[in-house]
Amino acid sequence: MEATATNRKYEFFSWEFVRAYLITMRPYLLFVSGITGITGISFVENINGITAVLVFCAAFLSYGFGQALTDCFQTDTDSISSPYRPLTQGVVNRGQFLWISIIGLTICVAVFSYYYKPNILLGILAGLGLGTYTYFKKKWWSGPFYNAWIVCVLFLISFLAASEEFIGIYSIRFYFGIGCVFWGYSNFVLSGYFKDISADRATGYKTLPVVFGRKAAAKVSDIFAVLTILCAFLSLKNITYNFQSVFESIAVMLYISAGIFALILSQFKLHSVKTDKGSHPAIVLDVHSYILILSAISISQKPALIFPLMIFYVAFNLVMNNRPEKSQI
Repeated sequence: MEATATNRKYEFFSWEFVRAYLITMRPYLLFVSGITGITGISFVENINGITAVLVFCAAFLSYGFGQALTDCFQTDTDSISSPYRPLTQGVVNRGQFLWISIIGLTICVAVFSYYYKPNILLGILAGLGLGTYTYFKKKWWSGPFYNAWIVCVLFLISFLAASEEFIGIYSIRFYFGIGCVFWGYSNFVLSGYFKDISADRATGYKTLPVVFGRKAAAKVSDIFAVLTILCAFLSLKNITYNFQSVFESIAVMLYISAGIFALILSQFKLHSVKTDKGSHPAIVLDVHSYILILSAISISQKPALIFPLMIFYVAFNLVMNNRPEKSQI
């Protein structure tokens, strides 16, 4: 607050600056890109452990760098809906944030491209998508879909990097996995718009809730949720019932059931939202459902992920509960 009052900008590489950038990255949402990358990796038949870890790290961090990048271009609406963010407070240099984000994303793409060189083209495509995100957010017909295709690229790029070569994709489950990511993330974006309706309306962002109202947007969100669940079930790998796989099947069903329950509860809450601030519980549940459903798909592909993904989900909850602004996500 002192920095805001004196109009002083944080010095580059100071702890205040680093903390401000971490806040802008939204650490609790790194788990969204993390589980997307994990799910893509899980479809690889023979995985090198070191490769998988490095690809996961790149996927995990890419969301944060992408969030910071897009925040540099939408301080108009954020100054109303998210005044706590460092960029809207004016305590950091936007140009410095922009370059850190670009360099961070470049490093992530470099990791993906090191293992599969054509990934550099997909990385550039995703980067262009992030750079033009703000324009398409202003269009009610494109916002959620525009965000979702970029996340689908992350799914694909993680799969290709972990594969280290492209020999074709013959499993129909893979395509339903991409569908689950697309519709699940579209739904997260759309529900997220509910917290910014007043700010978006004031700054000319014609999102679906702004143009058609909360009730109509909630009904569209219901369609996205149904498609997410349908794709999730169709992407699950069948597991035979011997002693070991019974445990694996139970784990998959627990994750998918918890994810669907969270998603249904999120939809009910979304329909009851009356104010921007009242949307936060529904959005939080939607994030939980996304992570849980994709975890189920990943475990069905690679049962060895059962315990790592338990730790992953616990870590997500710890970080989520310590975010700087409880009413924002």
